[in-house]
Amino acid sequence: MPMKYILIALLCLYWGSTQAQNVVTQDIDNFWMAYDKITATQDSAQQMELLHQHFLDKGTPGLAAIRQARRYTPQQYLNAINRYPKFWKSIRANTYKSKTLSKELEKGILKLKEVYPTLKPAKIYFTVGVFRTNGTTLDSAVLIGSELAMADKSTLTEEFPARTKRFLDNYFSSDPISNIVFLNIHEYVHTQQKTAWGSNLLTQSLREGIAEFVAVKASGDQSYSPAIAYGKRHNQKVRARFEREMFNQYYRYWLWSSMDNAFKQRDLGYYIGYTIAEKYYQKSNNKLQAIQELITLDLTNQKRMHALVEASGYFPNKLSILRKKYEQNRPKIVRIREFKNGSKSVNPNLRKITIEFSKKMDTRFRGFDYGPLRESNVLRVQKWIGFSEDGKSITFEISLQPDRVYQVKLSNRFYAADGTELAPYLIEFKTSK
Repeated sequence: MPMKYILIALLCLYWGSTQAQNVVTQDIDNFWMAYDKITATQDSAQQMELLHQHFLDKGTPGLAAIRQARRYTPQQYLNAINRYPKFWKSIRANTYKSKTLSKELEKGILKLKEVYPTLKPAKIYFTVGVFRTNGTTLDSAVLIGSELAMADKSTLTEEFPARTKRFLDNYFSSDPISNIVFLNIHEYVHTQQKTAWGSNLLTQSLREGIAEFVAVKASGDQSYSPAIAYGKRHNQKVRARFEREMFNQYYRYWLWSSMDNAFKQRDLGYYIGYTIAEKYYQKSNNKLQAIQELITLDLTNQKRMHALVEASGYFPNKLSILRKKYEQNRPKIVRIREFKNGSKSVNPNLRKITIEFSKKMDTRFRGFDYGPLRESNVLRVQKWIGFSEDGKSITFEISLQPDRVYQVKLSNRFYAADGTELAPYLIEFKTSK
C-alpha cells in the first residue's frame, strides 16, 4: 500500500478512536439512580434533594448544556418523573443501549467526514431532558435527549395530555432509536455551522434543513422526519404559506412546536430548508464543494444567504419581492379610538382603550413590550378585556395619573389570522394636568 494511503488510514483510525472516547453516557446512569430514589418517597422536598444529589449536581457538561438550551428546570424534571411512570418504565431499557452505540456513531461520523473532509471533532452527550428536544447542540457539543431519541414503537404515551400524546405517538411510530445514528449526524452538522440561531423563520429553517440534507447525503438514508415526506407531497401548498410567513421573527408551528396549524403537521420549516439545500446541491457541478458551502454558510450574512437561496431556484420570486409582499401584508395599527397617538392632553380619568388593526387577528396571541422610557413610564394593562368578535380590535383597561408620559409597544407577538406578525407599534401619549 502506498505510504500516503497508509497515512490516511492511520489518521482516520486516530480520528475515529478519539471520537469514540468522546461519547459520554454517564447522565443515563445518574438519572436512573435518582429516579429509583425519587419514586421511593412521596416527600416533595426530599424528592428535590435526591434529584440534585444524584442527577443534576453530578451531571456532565452535556446535561448542563441541554438544560440551558431548552430551559429545563428541576421542578420540570420532578413533574415528569411523578406524572409518567408507565412511560419511564417502558423506555428505561432503551436508554441503557446508549453505552453500546459508540461504534455505530463512530461509523456515522466517519461517513460525514467523507462528504465534509474538514469536519471538526465534537463531544456527544447522551443525557435526559423533559420532552422538548430529541437532539440539539450547544457550541461544539451534540446533546441527545434520550427520553425522546431512545424511544421506539412500543414506548407508552397514554399518560400524556392529548396534544402531547399525538405528537409522541407520531414521532415514536418512526422508531427513533433505530434512527439514532442519523439524528447524531444531523446534530453533528450543527456543531460545524457558523450560526446557532437564525434571525427569522427562513434563516432558521435553512439551518435545520441543511443539517437534515447533509445527514441524508452522508448516511445514504432517507430523512426520518414526517415533515419532509409531507412537504414533498404538498409542496405548493406548504411553500405558498411559508412565503407569507417566512420573514416572521418567531417560528411558531414551523419548527419545534405542536401548535395547531392548517397542515396538521409540525416542523415543516425543516422541509423548506431541506428542499432549498437539495436543489442547491443538485445544481452544483462540484458536490463536495456544495456540501462545504451549505455547512459553512454564514446565516448572519443576509446577502450571501439570500444568494444561496435564490441560486437554489426553490422560490419562484426573488427574496426582495417576497419581502416587499410580506411587509405590505403585515397587520398594522389603524387607530386608537379614544385619542390620537402622540397626544399631549389625554384625559387622566380615561379607564379603557380600544386599538384597531388593519386586518383580522389571531385571537390566541398577543404581546406588549416596554417603550424607550422602559418600566418607569410603561402603560400597564390593568385588565385584559379581549379581542372584538371580528378579531380586528382589542380592548383593555388602564389606570392613568395626571401630567405623565406613558408608553407601550404592541409587539410582533400579535399575529394576523393569516400568520403574519404585526409590525411593532409604539403608543406614546401624555396626560393633561
